[in-house]
Amino acid sequence: MMKRRTLLETDILTIKEVSEYLKLAQKTAYRLAADGTLPGFKIGGSWRFRKAEIDLWINQQRKSAGYAKK
Repeated sequence: MMKRRTLLETDILTIKEVSEYLKLAQKTAYRLAADGTLPGFKIGGSWRFRKAEIDLWINQQRKSAGYAKK
């Protein structure tokens, strides 16, 4: 039986994983990545995301919206 990965076990996310993490449709995540809003990179045509960079991006979004980090 294969053990399911958790975000704590890896720091590289696929488009599906980042979509689930951010609770976005995959199409929205693709669009945000393609226009440079969401920090990511392509490997062989597939998007990948560093979880630490996504977390930093979330905190930057919160600050720009006027929310303090909790």
